Amino acid sequence: MALALFDLDNTLLADDSDFLWGCFLVEKGLVDKTTYDEANQRFYAEYKQGTLDILEFLAFSLKPLTQFSIPELDQLHKEFMLKHIQPAMTQKGLAQIQYHQNRGDTTVIITATNRFVTGPIARAFEVDDLIATDPEIIDGRYTGRVAGTPCFQGGKITRLNQWLKNTSFDLEDSTFYSDSHNDLPLLEKVSTPIAVDPDDELKTIATRKNWEIRSFR
Repeated sequence: MALALFDLDNTLLADDSDFLWGCFLVEKGLVDKTTYDEANQRFYAEYKQGTLDILEFLAFSLKPLTQFSIPELDQLHKEFMLKHIQPAMTQKGLAQIQYHQNRGDTTVIITATNRFVTGPIARAFEVDDLIATDPEIIDGRYTGRVAGTPCFQGGKITRLNQWLKNTSFDLEDSTFYSDSHNDLPLLEKVSTPIAVDPDDELKTIATRKNWEIRSFR
């Protein structure tokens, strides 16, 4: 069975789930609007520019998880899914996942966004597995820290290699769909890199390397 890897934000989703979760917290009045919104906008801009300090961002983005119990967070996430995520799920992305599954491929979402945010989204896309940044949980509460390597830039390869060691899969005949130049390390490692609604930098590189460019929008 071949491996079909999908980035999530701005690839399968026509938006960024991490950014949307921050907006949702602001809308609900669960974080200070001015300071949180400004930081959320800044980090998102840095991500798009390729200058994001992932550990600084995770310290910011995981902190609100420490303020609630897991059942409370799960209830909030259900509302978040209905309001922000379901409208952003691309039909072409869903169809491409189904295409690979019909071929007998194994489908995996691999994303820098943390597992709390992305776990229910991966289930909604009905992929076979999820590789994401893991927030630390101790005694049934989020600590605000990261467990293991963040699944970002070169860290995606680290996390994927860890996943491969625990499965029967390898990267022979593998495919990876992504919109972002932040994913170049993994795009260059798979058999078939596909740029989906790519940012300007990735579009330039994909064109030069004759990678397929397509849209899920």
